[in-house]
Amino acid sequence: MASIRELEPGKVLARVRIKGRPEVSRVFPDARKAAAWAAAQEHSLRTGDFRDTRAAHRLLLRDLIDAYTSAIASRLRSADTTALRLARFGRDLGAYTLETLTRARIAEWRDARLAEGAAAATVTRELGILSSVITFARKDLGVEVENAAGLVRRPPATRGRDRRLEAGEELRLLEALGDRAGTVQGAKRSGAYRVGTRNTWMRPLVQFAIETAMRQGEVLALVWEHVDLEERTAHLEDTKNGEARTVPLSSRAVAVLEALPRSSMDGRVFPLTAQAVKLAWKRATKRAGLENLHFHDLRHEATSRLAEKLPNLIELAAVTGHKDLRMLKRYYHPRATDLAKKLG
Repeated sequence: MASIRELEPGKVLARVRIKGRPEVSRVFPDARKAAAWAAAQEHSLRTGDFRDTRAAHRLLLRDLIDAYTSAIASRLRSADTTALRLARFGRDLGAYTLETLTRARIAEWRDARLAEGAAAATVTRELGILSSVITFARKDLGVEVENAAGLVRRPPATRGRDRRLEAGEELRLLEALGDRAGTVQGAKRSGAYRVGTRNTWMRPLVQFAIETAMRQGEVLALVWEHVDLEERTAHLEDTKNGEARTVPLSSRAVAVLEALPRSSMDGRVFPLTAQAVKLAWKRATKRAGLENLHFHDLRHEATSRLAEKLPNLIELAAVTGHKDLRMLKRYYHPRATDLAKKLG
């Protein structure tokens, strides 16, 4: 049976008790809303259509994020990136309970992110993470709640980046990554002013990335133990798609590696952090006057060059690590005249 009781002005308690069923209760601002809710709950309990939403009513998104981070996110390969995105959700939506985190509220958040200038692909990935968090609540914690994040419309996909190095840009970039003395007056100041970067690892890192099409994270994780200069291979244990692969090295890539010192304490070929690369890249592209060039664009450039040498998409995918051959179509542009010659 249902009971309605005023706790204080503006707070009315609705409670429903049915023998053999869980007791449910909720506080409302007025008796009318309390009575309507109680009637609906009593009907559900008696007909067997009852969904126990008490946990969804109490559980805050910020608390769920903490549980998800501890159980799942902290163990992901993308733990650092995922943590940043979860922190944003904690700031923006953390005060909402799962019950009040509706499709409309999440859609509002999506539109706000796009208005800030976030790319459609970025927002789509973020919504995917939020959906995973709510799925965790449903499957692991047994919370009865609609996965609103999984039902919200994703922003329309934008055209993938196809930025390549234009004529002269590679040379300008490598010059900007060099380190040389600038022109100054006075013998005492000779060599004190530098032009370029003093980070001696950045230039060979960029050269190596262009030669191999390896992702930035893969290059930074590469260790000498997995490099075979005689066989001209570099083995990657941990990649973005979760599968190990062995990358064949061109003669230029081997030359880059042979010129490197092996002083890294942890055995890494390029002992740099992602943050250090980010800062050095930003300064170098600015010095070189290169607009809208991301480090990841080097992978596109390298893959496009490799496609000219390896027209077989299966072979090309084995080098680059793409699991979806459709992604490689953006790099493979054979001329019709060459295809006609193959046809005989």
